[in-house]
Amino acid sequence: MINGLNHITLAVSDLNKSFEFYVEVLGFKPHAKWTKGAYLSAGSLWFCLSRDDEVQSRKDYTHIAFDIGEQGFSILKNRFIDMKIRQWKVNTSEGSSLYILDPDGHKLEIHVGCLQSRLHTLKENPYPGLVLY
Repeated sequence: MINGLNHITLAVSDLNKSFEFYVEVLGFKPHAKWTKGAYLSAGSLWFCLSRDDEVQSRKDYTHIAFDIGEQGFSILKNRFIDMKIRQWKVNTSEGSSLYILDPDGHKLEIHVGCLQSRLHTLKENPYPGLVLY
């Protein structure tokens, strides 16, 4: 039985550039860094960067969403705008979200909200074919 998320590993083309982005821009805590990788954390999330020559960007909706409070969201959003961080989508769903790209084009979301708030919104405005359990 799966207990939850253990860690996330992202393949990156330039370890130093990605390390700087996740630590300096997103505020992740660094724990270890070596020639081909780094271990970071965000809250209780263990996050690994792994240098890989085969990094390719994707065009689908697959992305990683990070949790943030409303006050922190406003501060981070303004910071991203000032830094000209690339965005890949405009938010159209419940809760404040900012969809950004990391240096390798990995799709990230900074989101205010939780599963319960999303389910509440779905009850009021259901998606086509929605079944709630």
